[in-house]
Amino acid sequence: MKALTERDIRGSFVNCSKGEAQRLALPRDLAERPWEDLDFLGWRDHTAHERAYLVVEREKGLVGVAMRLVPTREGFRASLCSLCLTTHRGEGVTLMSAPKAGKAGREGNSVGLRMCADFGCSLYIRGLREPAPGGGRIKESLSVEEQVARAQENLGGFLERLRS
Repeated sequence: MKALTERDIRGSFVNCSKGEAQRLALPRDLAERPWEDLDFLGWRDHTAHERAYLVVEREKGLVGVAMRLVPTREGFRASLCSLCLTTHRGEGVTLMSAPKAGKAGREGNSVGLRMCADFGCSLYIRGLREPAPGGGRIKESLSVEEQVARAQENLGGFLERLRS
């Protein structure tokens, strides 16, 4: 992924107003992100823990999504991220709920995605980050490039449901 600027990020959101996009809290460490190893930018709002954001490069440009973390009562069992297929114990995988774009979202319709709560999917796939004890990666025969393509396809499906 190419390094993004504040302007890039704020202009990419499809499921919130321009005013909301201007007010949202950006990550404090944009300059330190490992951009060359990221397939998307994801972060939790440091001013409101239940809010999170995702920005993805697509063929037609950037797509930003405002989301809410859905509280879960999973205890200490392991859960699987639907993007990178990494397992985490406890709250390492969370359900993210996003209002749909346009009229459907204003009417209260949303879509959900279970994903790594730390948005580390790209780094887990590439072996650059390890899940906390009790979590892990599924051993599979796909190459890293094929795993990246699958994660991007899974994320693309989420974005399509968001816009439909």
